Amino acid sequence: MSSIGIILGSTRPNRRGEQVAQWVLNTAAQRGDAEFELIDLRDHPLPHLDEPMPPMLGPSIHPHTREWAERIRPFDGFVVVTPEYNGGMPGVLKNAIDHLCKEWADKAVGFVSYGVSGGARAVVQLRMVCSTLGMADVSRPVEISLLTDFENHTTFTPRDHHHTALDTMLDQVVSWSTALAPLRAAAETTLVDS
Repeated sequence: MSSIGIILGSTRPNRRGEQVAQWVLNTAAQRGDAEFELIDLRDHPLPHLDEPMPPMLGPSIHPHTREWAERIRPFDGFVVVTPEYNGGMPGVLKNAIDHLCKEWADKAVGFVSYGVSGGARAVVQLRMVCSTLGMADVSRPVEISLLTDFENHTTFTPRDHHHTALDTMLDQVVSWSTALAPLRAAAETTLVDS
């Protein structure tokens, strides 16, 4: 059974993402085809990228990066819950992604975004970054408007079409994670043999 991490990509005070990520987790937990776990970036404070060598060149010298790698490594795929800040993804999310390399490879990723325009521009950036790292980004994002999907601009109230979009995206992440398992297994074998 696949293991899917739900990454909450905002750490700011009063973030709306906590409600959104919990909705994703609660919905996903009702499925029987994968195991889902929330990964809150607040629980993994990383400094601005401080690696002397690019992550693709081997293990980090820093305990914080090694701990982050151990947190990410076991998952077969991810759902990234992200706001859109000024037309892009949050810096803390990009920094967390940039700390690693092989831990992301050959894994599926789906996106749940929120913002004034549904967070679509953050997802455009994430697709480019994730594909560069060898991730398979699924085609169906969930886009949530801060203007229409939060009661009094504070309480997340997903509409029916969001539930449908989330189910479709989760279907894709789980099936793609399963399909990519042989590639991950081959990469692990190569790492052990070298």
